[in-house]
Formats: sequence, structure tokens, C-alpha cells
Amino acid sequence: MADDWATSGATSGSDSGANSRAASGGASGAASGEASRAASRGASGAASGVASEAALGGALGGAFGADFHIELRGSGGLRTGLMDALRDAVRTGRLAPGTRLPSSRSLAADLGIARNTVADAYAELVAEGWLTARQGSGTRVARRATPRKQAPTPPRTSPVRLGPTYNLMSGTPDLASFPRAEWLKAARRALAAAPHEAFGYGDTRGRVELRTVLADYLARARGVYADPDRIVICSGFVHALMLLATVLRRRRVREVAVEAYGLDLHWQRLTDAGLRLPALPFDERGTRTEELARMKGAGAVLLTPAHQFPMGVALQPDRRAAAVDWARGGGGLILEDDYDGEFRYDRQPVGALQGLDPERVVYLGTASKALAPGLRLGWMVLPESMVGEVTTAKGVADWASGTLDQLTLAEFMASGAYDRHVRGMRLRYRRRRDQLVEALAERAPGIRVSGIAAGMHAVLELPLGTERSVVQAAAWQGLAVEGLSRYHHPSTPAGRDALVVGYGTPSDSAWSGALDALCRVLP
Repeated sequence: MADDWATSGATSGSDSGANSRAASGGASGAASGEASRAASRGASGAASGVASEAALGGALGGAFGADFHIELRGSGGLRTGLMDALRDAVRTGRLAPGTRLPSSRSLAADLGIARNTVADAYAELVAEGWLTARQGSGTRVARRATPRKQAPTPPRTSPVRLGPTYNLMSGTPDLASFPRAEWLKAARRALAAAPHEAFGYGDTRGRVELRTVLADYLARARGVYADPDRIVICSGFVHALMLLATVLRRRRVREVAVEAYGLDLHWQRLTDAGLRLPALPFDERGTRTEELARMKGAGAVLLTPAHQFPMGVALQPDRRAAAVDWARGGGGLILEDDYDGEFRYDRQPVGALQGLDPERVVYLGTASKALAPGLRLGWMVLPESMVGEVTTAKGVADWASGTLDQLTLAEFMASGAYDRHVRGMRLRYRRRRDQLVEALAERAPGIRVSGIAAGMHAVLELPLGTERSVVQAAAWQGLAVEGLSRYHHPSTPAGRDALVVGYGTPSDSAWSGALDALCRVLP
């Protein structure tokens, strides 16, 4: 289907199959197909049917490598119709001054009309000053003073409100620190080494080069049991969640337990699939996974065990064990969102929960925090029993993620550039975190900071009842920041007032200004 569309869409809409091929093939192929049949009908009939709807763009595409569609007009004969169409194209600016037209022989063959008709039309337009003709330069649109048709003046509207001056929203890394030079080097190496078959539709699971490198990296850095055959590449976490929701529904799962704090975007994707979302309670030790045993209808649970989002608490060992025991005992499934597991500062890294039971845990990771969300690259490490179901769901909705980006990331990781970048960003984010803590201790000593042992954000506790007013004051200061209530599950009791501050978001040049603006609005 896609191949048929690509072939027919190569020319403009009024060209039909054979006529399109005649246009792209130049004069040598014009004597066949619809164009030759149009010519055989003679000048009197050529102004209708195929010839009257012939795309000059097909002929111009042969000369310039781009399509330009135009129809022959009028009832005064082919020469008059061609002249009127060319005048209109020049007058409206569709043929810009200096544009080279095809030779009379080529255009006549493509349109299926006599060469003298085109030559006479060109000569008269040259005499009128619309075209110029020089030996060795061909026929071109004259550089005349005819203005292009101006677009209508848009109605006056109220001034557009500019975005915030400073951004401390959580969830985005410092995009100015994306390793452009190293990424470009990796892209060049990957492109040079890519086999021809890499540019086809490929494996639904993703490129084997990336899956192989990811299996090695995740086992080494995150303690994941990862076989390349059990990894599926996707377009980020939300895409992965949508695919998993589809599979869970096919398995007749009706409920997926979630944490008391999280992203409503993720919850919405699950509810869109028809899943109910009971929330697990939360305390100072993290999500109370022992409550899973009391949720009789839940067939899966979505967790952020290494660094709970947004509270920043690592799931305690006994609660990790409780989640795995629940999954083993009742045939449940754990969806592990390891969104920023590489960034830790004051503690040893917490290994992935998947390592405790690879057959009951789906490990989910992306390049969005370590590199940039714009890459749209994520991965799932699946239980063996789910690989076929997920690839089937992915094949229906999205056959494959971009091959070149997959190959580039594989080369970027294999070369060691990914590890170097993560280590560099870990140091940078730690410095910012320390500067945030120091500034708050000096300028807002009553504010307690938590969730700072890892990640790229911190939770700042506020006096009761002040969250909304602080967020509004920040907006007036040109500072984008969100309150903790933004991440609170609606079915659980109201939590404390706090801000979620993404200190990893600003660029280095904007960081000091953002920090100063934050301190000014705190009570």
C-alpha cells in the first residue's frame, strides 16, 4: 500500500500513471502511455482529456527535479492555452524570475503536442517580455518587475503573550547540553556502516544493532536481565505504555494499580485503553506495595521504584520484594518505569526491579532524560511470553521507529560516548542541586528540600495552603514551576503543599536567573 502511494504521489494530482512515467522519463519515454495516445488524437482533441489536464510540473520536474503543476486553459487552441498558463504562472509568482523552462522538444513530447506549438508559444512570450532566450542558456522566465500576488493582510490581533523567562518544570533535561558534535560523529559512522537492508521496513522489534548494545548496557549499568530478542524499541515511554495497555486488555486485565503520585498523561493513556486505575497509598518510605495483595482486581502495577516520581523516594527492599511476590503469586505484571536511573548523587545506584524476576517485570527506559526527548527513542525489556504480543500490537500501530536514529544511538553507546555524556551530566546536575540547597538554606531557611539523592528535580515543602499562591507568584515573575498537587492521584487523600522544581531543565546561562527568581517567590 505504501509503495503504491509513493509511486502515484510522485507526480501532481492530474497526472495519471502512464503520463506521470512519461514526464519523469523525459522525451525518450513520452511516445508511450497516455501522452502518445493524446498526441494521436491531434491538436483539436488534445486540449481535452489527458492533454488538457497534463501537468507542466511533470515536464518541469524533469528539468528542475521538482514538480510544478499547471493546466492548459482556454478554448483558443493549444498554443494560446499554453501561453495563458505560462503567463499566469509567472504573474502569480509560481514561476520565479530566472527559472529555466524545459526545451521545446522535451515539453512538446511530455504534453503530447507538436514541437512547433511550444516553440511558437515560447517565441511570442519572449517577444512580449515574459521569457528570455539565449544561446547555451535555454529559455528562462524574464526578470521583469511583475510583483507576486500578495497574501491577504491578516487581521490585527492582540499581542501574543510570550512564554516564561525561566523554566523549572520537571521532566526535561538541559537541552543546551545535548552532545551535538559526538552525536554527529556517531551518525556519520552509523550511516557509513549501515547495510542496505537497514533502510527497509525491518524488524518490528527495532534494529538488532541497538537492541544488542542496549542489552549489554542495561545489564552492566542497571542490573537488567536483557536479551536482545526480548527488547522492543519504541518511540518513548508513552508509546510503550500504549502498546502494553493494548496487550493487557487483550489478556482481559481490567485494572492497573498506580502510585499515589505520578503523571496524569500516563494515567490517561491507560484509562483510554479501558483500564481502571486504583491508587496505592504512599508514605515516607515510598509506595506501599504490600497493599497490592488487597487489590483483588489489579492485574498489573505501574511503579517508579528507583526514584519515585515526583517524590524522589527509592522503593525500600521489603516493598520491592512485596511487589515481586504479588506478581509471582497472582500472575500479575509489574511495569517498571526507570526514567532517570543513571543520575544518582548521595547513594549507591538502585538496581532495576526487573533483575529480581525478568518474567514478571517489564522494564521501561528511554533516552529522554540522558539525552533529549526529541529523539523519541525508548525501549522495553519484556518477559519472553510477551514479546510476540507486543510486537503484534506495535506492528499494527507503528511498524518501526526511525532506523537512522536507532543506528546512531547504537554507535553512540558502543563508542563509549553515552557513558561519558551521562557522567558529565551527572556532575553538572549535582552542582546545580548543591547550589539549589545552598541558596534555599540562605534565602528561604524554612523550606525543607527532599528527593534530592538522585534525578533532576527536587520537592520543596511549603507552608500549608500556600502552594497555589506561590505558583501564581512564580508565573508573575516569569518563572514556570508546578505544584505537587499537579501530580497527585485524584482518588487518594490530599497531600502536602510543595513545589516540584526541575533543576535540570534550564541551560547553564539561565540557571542562576531561574534560581534567583525561585527564591524571590518562596514564603
